Amino acid sequence: MISVNRVMNKLDLKQFVSFGNELYRDNPYYVPDLVSDDFKMLSPKYNPAFEFCEAAYFLAYEAEHIVGRIGVIVNHKSNKKWQQQYARFTHFDFIDDLNVSRLLMEEATKWAKEKGLMSIHGPLGFTDLDHQGMLIDGFDEMDMFITIYNAPYYAAHMEALGFIKDIDWVECQLRLDEEKAERLEKIAQYLEQKSAYRCIEFTRKKEVLPWAKPVFELYNTAYAPLYGTTDLNQEQVNMVIKTFLGFVNPDFIKIVVDQENQLAGFAIAMPSLSMAIKKSKGKLFPFGFLHILKAIKKNTVLDLYLIAVKPELQSTGINGILLNRVLKTARKYGMTHAETGPMLESNLKVQSQWKFFDVRQHRRRRVWIKAI
Repeated sequence: MISVNRVMNKLDLKQFVSFGNELYRDNPYYVPDLVSDDFKMLSPKYNPAFEFCEAAYFLAYEAEHIVGRIGVIVNHKSNKKWQQQYARFTHFDFIDDLNVSRLLMEEATKWAKEKGLMSIHGPLGFTDLDHQGMLIDGFDEMDMFITIYNAPYYAAHMEALGFIKDIDWVECQLRLDEEKAERLEKIAQYLEQKSAYRCIEFTRKKEVLPWAKPVFELYNTAYAPLYGTTDLNQEQVNMVIKTFLGFVNPDFIKIVVDQENQLAGFAIAMPSLSMAIKKSKGKLFPFGFLHILKAIKKNTVLDLYLIAVKPELQSTGINGILLNRVLKTARKYGMTHAETGPMLESNLKVQSQWKFFDVRQHRRRRVWIKAI
């Protein structure tokens, strides 16, 4: 018999966080969640998003064994911005038993209805920087550190539960072919010489910190029209910096400034941490961080995380300047491939950036929605 209980204490939350890693422990394509970071993200004590969010978490049990989990969030800032009355489901994982997924979703839906909400969609997090989008294609591809992996049966469960597609993201892999990269470099060099903009590069982390505030201000502006986004406040920015600064290789952060030294665009990339975190089994200590340090220094795969340009400058070629500098650094490190991360399927402007390379679309992920 399946029972569903709400997460009520620290021990419950630790079990909630750990369930995904247990469920996919033997899956070769799954990248574990970092348990400590996930715990803090889900906790009101640590996550400043709880200033405008509420959340509840539930675990499904068969006898004494955990067989599923789900979180449900109401993001009041997002609902106000998008004029919606939506709940978000998150961390929805379960064994291949429709009774388990159904009972979990029923509890999440009941909680959302009590908050006066009209629909539920997901998987989504508290912000656009959290893991989001259920994998529906590309199950035999190594996942990225920043994305969700799930088994193929999830989609059938969502359809059986009455959910429909709300939006999809696609992901691509680029082959860093030297000849094609040279074409991009020639164009980018021409743009740099003829334009009023210059690219700044970094060698030490402390050089990056003074740019953190303007970078996230530009992030808020550039990403504002995109699905499900809300502005990050300063406390959230501080949390992002604290969480990821230890992983950052400053060589892969590029910014472009104008003649007044004002930020015009930025790009943030990172050597792939997927295999390193898999080896660490989602734990940084006592030895997991050593795998990560090694991956930062020596890697063949680059993860492209964020790229943004001021909206009024997006047709000036700044994107090309940033992309060229990032990929030039990747080739210097001996990298052969780059992962784009999720892109909205309708965002053709972003997808057109990869026209200089051999591109393979290899993953697709979906946000589902249902009226409640």
